[in-house]
This record gives sequence, structure tokens and C-alpha cells, in this order.
Amino acid sequence: MAKYEAPDFFDIDGLLTEEERMVRDAVREWVSDRFMPRVEEAYREGFFPKELIPELAEMGVLGGNLDYADFPRLGPVAYGLVMQELERGDSGLRSFVSVQGALVMYPIWRYGSDEHKATWLPKLHSGEAVGCFGLTEPDHGSDPGGMETKAVRDADGFILNGAKMWITNGGMTDVAVVWAKLDGEIRGFVVPTDTPGFSAPEQRGKHSLRASVTSELIMQDVRLPESALLPGAKGLGGPLGCLNQARYGIAWGVVGAAMSVYDEVRQYGLGRTQFGRPLASFQLYQAKLVETLSEITKAQLLNLQLGRLKEAGTVTPFQVSMAKRNACHDALEIARRGRDMLGANGVAGEYQTMRHMCNLESVKTYEGTHDIHTLILGRQITGISAFGG
Repeated sequence: MAKYEAPDFFDIDGLLTEEERMVRDAVREWVSDRFMPRVEEAYREGFFPKELIPELAEMGVLGGNLDYADFPRLGPVAYGLVMQELERGDSGLRSFVSVQGALVMYPIWRYGSDEHKATWLPKLHSGEAVGCFGLTEPDHGSDPGGMETKAVRDADGFILNGAKMWITNGGMTDVAVVWAKLDGEIRGFVVPTDTPGFSAPEQRGKHSLRASVTSELIMQDVRLPESALLPGAKGLGGPLGCLNQARYGIAWGVVGAAMSVYDEVRQYGLGRTQFGRPLASFQLYQAKLVETLSEITKAQLLNLQLGRLKEAGTVTPFQVSMAKRNACHDALEIARRGRDMLGANGVAGEYQTMRHMCNLESVKTYEGTHDIHTLILGRQITGISAFGG
């Protein structure tokens, strides 16, 4: 495999701090040296390489978005660059880290009790424990407010019943943050996965995110103590606040996948000869490279400004929605174009592009589909909701 050459047409490196570049370069090197030799087997066989979790923890990327205790906190831009480099490896790798930090550690840190934080955050940060986030249900994807999972109070606490679907990390976790209706109001619960009545059968047969564990969560009369309730989260704003954290990381992550595709097809075009000339010498190939680099550069600049707004504490959920929507759409189009540029070799496992293409079909869908983010932005622009109901 040729050495990765990251595209930076607008000298974005010059807009980063030395620390941000150092963090990015460390993760970039780790992905190249430690993850890339494993990813094709993991994708082909359908598993997440769990043996690498301690190394991720050692780099400080698990919960690097949190300001807690003595955790080494990454600034928003450094954190985004970490997501970019992880997804340059594979969307499943970025998904693992994103779920751990933004969807499990974040709600415990933001909404949890002191007991929740002391019990779980150190273990999740060190990689000793793995977590998952249970919101989506079999019949309620884009409409989480319609969830049917319910918690009922009893003398000892709560009884939880319901099912969740498409849960990243679900079958390999020690703790789940589960959202359920309690007296008609959405509340969050911290659920150790060894609790009787809790199970997480893995969802097999995926054509996307194969180097990632995806599961159902099934809760049958799961008995929880009063202390399991997240005290700081009431209503749909709780889980949506978590999703906003994850969407921020996705906006950066998918650009990493697009950068990987661009680098691969550029080097392929320079090295492959057809009709007595390098493919890269033909007008159509050059036009596709120009279009790809242009969209990557625009997304890089949008993400950088998003990160600076987050740094300043002024970022809005609508800006995050625009960045997630834009980056996912463009990254998937870049991967589809790149697969075409590789010709028949585009379907071969020795190339990265089709794996990224398949993964991005899922990433465009989760944490708010393209169309849902369109409606979120449309409502913000017009003041009129186009959502049903």
C-alpha cells in the first residue's frame, strides 16, 4: 500500500495550532501502522478488532471531548481531527470512539449523578469498559419521540421493557445508556449489560460497517435501582443533546474517508497506464480529481470554522446539522466516484474505496438522515416545521 498523502490544498495546516497538528499526526500514524494492517480482515470477517481498544485509550481519544477530572481534554478542533483520522481508517473505527465518547461518556458526564461518573467514566476512558447508546427502535428511527420502550416504577426502582435497534458496540458492552418513557416522559437510564433480562444479539448480514459491532438491545423485565436514572435529562432534549455531540464528530470523520479515497484514486491514476499513457493524463480523470479535491477542501474549511465556533461556545445545533449533512453527502459521492475511477479494481479488497463507499451509506443515514437534517435546517431558515404530526 502506498504511503498516505493527505490533501491540504488551502494550507489548512497553517490554520491549526501546533498541538492540534501533533494530535492529528499521532493518530494518523497510529491508524497507518496499527489499524490499516487489520482493517481488511476485520471488514471481510465482520468483527471489530477489540485488541486495539487499550491503544486507543492510551492515546487519550476515548472521551477526549470531555472536561472531567484529570482526563487529558482535546479541544474541539483537535477532537475533530482525531475523528477525521480514525475514519480515514474505517467508519467502524470512528464509530466505536464516537459512541464511547459522545454517546456514552457524554450523557453520563452531562446528565449523570456523581455516582454514575465515578463508577463509569474512568473505566470507559481507560477502555476497561465499553458502552453503547440505546435510542433507535425497530419502528422508530427518525422519530425517537415515538419510542415504545417503557420504564415503570416499582417499590425497588424501575422495571424496563422494550427493544432498540442498530446499536453500535451493543454486543460488546459493559454498560448501556438506554432511553425510555417513564410516566410518558423520555428519561435516560444507565444499565449494566449483565443485568438479568438484558440481551444484545448481534445483527449479522450487513453490507456496511462490517468492521463494527451492531446489535439489537432487548430488555425483558430488566429491574433497575432508583440510582440508574440519569437525573439531569428530561424529555427529548437529553438524547438529542448527545446526538449533537456525535454529529459534530461525524462531520469531521467522513471527510477523513473522502481524503482516503482521493489519495487512493490520485495515486492509482498516476501509476496505472492505459492507451500508452497514465490514467491521470486524461481529461475526464483530471476533472474527477478536481471535483473531488474541491469538495474535500470546502468540507475541511466548513469543519474548521465549526470547530472554532464550538471552541468559542457559540456553535448551534443547526450549524452542526449543516456540517454533518454536507460532509456525509459529499463524502459518499466522492467514494462512489472514486469506485468508478478505479474501474474493476474498485471492487477488490486491496483498495480502500469501496469499503469506504459501503460504510458511508450507513453514516449518511445514522445520527439523523440527510433528509432529516434538511428539514431541521429548513425549519430554522423559515420558522416553519415540515415534520409530520
